[in-house]
Amino acid sequence: MSEKLVKIPGPDHPITIEEKQAHVTVSVAGRVIADTHEALSLKEASYPAVLYIPRKDVDMSLLERTNHETYCPYKGECSYYSIPAGGERSVNAIWTYENPYASVSRIKDHMAFYPDRVDSIDVKV
Repeated sequence: MSEKLVKIPGPDHPITIEEKQAHVTVSVAGRVIADTHEALSLKEASYPAVLYIPRKDVDMSLLERTNHETYCPYKGECSYYSIPAGGERSVNAIWTYENPYASVSRIKDHMAFYPDRVDSIDVKV
């Protein structure tokens, strides 16, 4: 097995993580999947910012872990969850870095949602 490439964020590929001063809720099929005032906003290079919601504020009973995995050289191994209530559209709707690299360690125990795989991600400032 080959070693995975690990990259450190820098001027050529910056990653910033900030507290999102807002009330964030995520809904699927009329059910609130996540509800938090403690979301983090991760901005990576030129990509749109992504909200990471603390796992403690996600209703894990509504999720199903999948075998899907990906790898990011900046963040580490990524695991996925589906939301059965959302049907096919909500397969692998959530991703999480359970053991993120040190440079992004703040996203440990947080989950992110694909906007097109849930009904809404509502942000109230």
